[in-house]
Amino acid sequence: MELDPVIHAQARLRITAALSTLDPEESITFPRLQELLDMTAGNLSTHLRKLEDAGYVTVDKSHQGRTPVTYLALSRAGRRAFEDYMDTLRSVLGETS
Repeated sequence: MELDPVIHAQARLRITAALSTLDPEESITFPRLQELLDMTAGNLSTHLRKLEDAGYVTVDKSHQGRTPVTYLALSRAGRRAFEDYMDTLRSVLGETS
């Protein structure tokens, strides 16, 4: 059993854990996630890019009036990967589901 290296980095684990609390059809704005996780914009962007490249996070950019807004959510693959990660972690720790 191997923990997913994309999720395993502390910052990316925090991001996926936070996004997993949303319903599958929900998303959160970049500034709100940044505030929740107390991360710098640059750090959050870097880790989101790795998660997006892996297909775990969807990034939707739109506008509210003239203001750009970025919405973030776990993709179906990301939700599955996070669930698998947690199952593997429980196994490693000797817990049963």
